[in-house]
Parts: sequence; structure tokens; C-alpha cells
Amino acid sequence: MIEDIKKALESYEGDWNEKKGVYEFKSTIAERKAFLSKKKLTYSAKVRVDDDAKSVKFSEMLIEAGSGLSSGGGGFDGDSGMSAGFGFKKESYNTMSGAREGNIEEQSNLFGKNFEYKFNYKEIRSKVDATAKKAGYKFEYQILPVR
Repeated sequence: MIEDIKKALESYEGDWNEKKGVYEFKSTIAERKAFLSKKKLTYSAKVRVDDDAKSVKFSEMLIEAGSGLSSGGGGFDGDSGMSAGFGFKKESYNTMSGAREGNIEEQSNLFGKNFEYKFNYKEIRSKVDATAKKAGYKFEYQILPVR
């Protein structure tokens, strides 16, 4: 089954890795370089195939990574959330109301403010779903990462 899923996604640029039965597809979808700093946005999809239960568990996320120095906050390049002179972003949230969660659409809207990209992650989800159903497997989408 996993080979069928890989074949369905072979038109997308990315790498596959396997760890303890979980297959991960990663693709860099945007990069932004500025003076002494670099930011990268990566799409990650995780898949676990359970042949006995005839199910495919699927999760996806967008991952932002950055390195280098920021402009010091409030600059012309939009680093307003950065602390002066260092590449760290300040963020706070309340954990008393439960775990912090969000789906990929919310992540995409958030990262769309910092990156310009045209990557159809819904298409990847649909292709995995269709491949699983064609083989008689149940497709299960998870917000939290597949383990």
C-alpha cells in the first residue's frame, strides 16, 4: 500500500523517510533569504498503513525554520515580531484551556503572511485518500501527527 501512495505522489518534489512504521513525505515549499537570515517553509505529511485493520492514518503540517539575525523588529522587511538583534520570535498562549492545536488551513493562513507560495496540500491529501480507498482501505485524517 505504501508503494501505491508513493507512486501517487511521485509528481511532487520531496523526500520519503520511514521510522518505526511511519512514513514521512517532506517538501520545501518556500524559502526567503534576507540580509544575514534565512527562513524556510516545509510541508510534512505522515502516513501509517495498518494492513490488518485495512486503514491509512494521515496527518500533515507546515513547519517554519529560520536561522541568522533579524533586523531588530519593526523594520521594513516585516520582522516586527522579532527581538532586537537575535533570530527568535516571541509568542505566548494560554495552555489552561487545553492543548494548542490547529489544522493545516490555519497554519497556511498564518505562514501566508510571511511567505508567498502556491502549494496545493489539499491535493496531496486527496491523492492519498483516493489511493487508500481504491485499495479498499479506510482513510483516517488526524490533526495531531501520526505516531
